[in-house]
Amino acid sequence: MGRAYQNRKDSMAKTAAAKTSVYSKYSREIYVSAKAGGTDPDGNLSLRSLIERAKKDQVPSHVIEKAIDKAGSGIGEDYQAARYEGFGPGGTMVLVDCLTDNPNRTIGEVRPAFSKGKGKIGTPGTVAHMFDHAAVFVFPGDEDEVLEALLMADVDVTEVENDAGMLTVLAPNTEYAKARTALTEAYPGIAFEVDEIQFVPKGETVLTGDDIPQFEKLLDLLNACEDVQNIYHDAQY
Repeated sequence: MGRAYQNRKDSMAKTAAAKTSVYSKYSREIYVSAKAGGTDPDGNLSLRSLIERAKKDQVPSHVIEKAIDKAGSGIGEDYQAARYEGFGPGGTMVLVDCLTDNPNRTIGEVRPAFSKGKGKIGTPGTVAHMFDHAAVFVFPGDEDEVLEALLMADVDVTEVENDAGMLTVLAPNTEYAKARTALTEAYPGIAFEVDEIQFVPKGETVLTGDDIPQFEKLLDLLNACEDVQNIYHDAQY
């Protein structure tokens, strides 16, 4: 799988200078998670993970609290998930996840971003079959000990990679809660570098030359779209 888990982190980092945009993305995702699964992080594992990631990305507490309070009030936007698929420079495959209250506006921003980035938007299913929907955990640890802890908890582990003591654990997305609980119970105080459900590419497309800056332009254009939450791709360079 390589360093596939970095896709989201890298694309988010490119928007770090535009803090308002980053805050808005997290605020929307936290709101939707709290509205769907409850406002108590102790009872909503997805929300708890989101809050932890937001804090790591230096999202202010008042932004997080406002999103949760808004979800609890029952007053707010009615967001729905939208996913777009397509191809980027060099034949790369791209998945774009959005949360939107206006699908026409969203596609009206995403489609031109693909075009301006020298890519091509596709129909549903065009590239999704080339990604695994997986729970991804990245943290320092001992590979054998971690694998044993997960197997003892009856977690269906897909893969464990060890890169100089930094482990990447992949499991089916349906195993996220069980895997996270097993890891936090086996290793109290565990510090995850990555802790989320992602689309992990089954392979990779290596970019060279002019395709590299062009692909980065595509990511920047997509990240600039108001409703885009996450971008997953198979590009390596």
